[in-house]
Amino acid sequence: MIGIDFGTTNSSVALAENGNVRMMQFPSAKGLTPSSRSLLYLQRRMNVAGKPVSAWTGAEAIEHYLATDSFDDDFQGRLVQSLKSYLAVRDIISTEVFGRSYRFEDLVARLLTGLRQRAGEFFGAEITQALVGRPVMFVGAESEEDNDFAVERLRRSFIQAGFTHVEFAMEPVAAAFAYDGATEQDELLLIGDFGGGTTDFSLLRVNSSRRGADRLQVLGNTGEGIAGDAFDARIVRRLISPALGSESMARSMGKVLPALPAWIYANLERWHTLSFLQTRAVMHMLHTTEKRALDPEKIAALAAVVEHDLGYRLHQAVQRVKIDLSKYEQSEFILDTDVLHLRAPVARSEFEQWIAPELIRMETSLDELLRKVGVQAAQVDRVFLTGGTSLVPAVRRVFTQRFGEDRVHSGEAFTSVAYGLALMAEGLRDRKYSAAPPAQAHA
Repeated sequence: MIGIDFGTTNSSVALAENGNVRMMQFPSAKGLTPSSRSLLYLQRRMNVAGKPVSAWTGAEAIEHYLATDSFDDDFQGRLVQSLKSYLAVRDIISTEVFGRSYRFEDLVARLLTGLRQRAGEFFGAEITQALVGRPVMFVGAESEEDNDFAVERLRRSFIQAGFTHVEFAMEPVAAAFAYDGATEQDELLLIGDFGGGTTDFSLLRVNSSRRGADRLQVLGNTGEGIAGDAFDARIVRRLISPALGSESMARSMGKVLPALPAWIYANLERWHTLSFLQTRAVMHMLHTTEKRALDPEKIAALAAVVEHDLGYRLHQAVQRVKIDLSKYEQSEFILDTDVLHLRAPVARSEFEQWIAPELIRMETSLDELLRKVGVQAAQVDRVFLTGGTSLVPAVRRVFTQRFGEDRVHSGEAFTSVAYGLALMAEGLRDRKYSAAPPAQAHA
């Protein structure tokens, strides 16, 4: 049984044997990497009878997406991203791709099929069983019923992808298993798991004298449907959208009014919703507005982003800015393509102001966990942070200000959950652990 961290942005796979964990390595343009982008690219050849659809996942999906020209009459493509963010959304049942309706579970299953097949090749055995990570609260979930709905959807997708046995474990608890070997004493352990779509907290008691199921006792969990994607959206809204006309005006009926409706830019903020703008009606709106706009060059830039399907490149540039601001006080957004060139400087202090509402929600969720389990910050012995967003200095300060720098530790940002899931999966195989979710405290 393997451990799979199926993430909103990245996914990782691991296998434990005799307590030794092997992280699956994925090919990428920069060599092998222990995580893969959670995306699917569908493409069909237009001049072939029947127009068969081909599918790629991960790095191959990105490669084929970038290699396909938006105006190539021979091919038509669709990039599908952040599927995990929609698992709890009951209204999303299916979507149309190339005139054909695909059930939501069909798309997730195609992505998971790619993971399963690559895992089989890497580990040298057919993969049919998995322990899968799940957040405390899925994005969009408002109740335990919504969470159960999301888990069942995900289970069906795994079965459709060729898995015969699937169990689920809380992602922050899996991260605790990854950390567990670092302590040889009894302690209260707080886990913060920051993904692309969710932020989860778990408080556990470590019993150093025990082994197996009794070593880690989960006291409580809380979760919020916000994380790295929300930070990216703030960068787009405050730094990029103004350069694409979000604050521009246009002449209409003898008046000067906002050039475009706000929903256009709301779709721009999430890389997986930019494709919703790729319709004839929207393109007609953009080209018509460009003629009336007081800043026509900005509307033309937005039209180029949509028409040439630059969403992935735009959000990759946003990711680079976020990573830079985790290391330096200043950075610059740069989008350099054949049809569009954008540059904009940004300071870490500005970024931290933009994400202040999200930070408050994270703090509230953390405080709610401590309150519900009846633990004071001073009683927590160690804090373990994982996930890409945990690298953002303002996020880390949430913890160092409460618990002190010496108690806050970090693991492998993108692989700790998969590592812990693999250890738990080995325990499940030997029946040393239980993957049943503990009682939770929701913020």
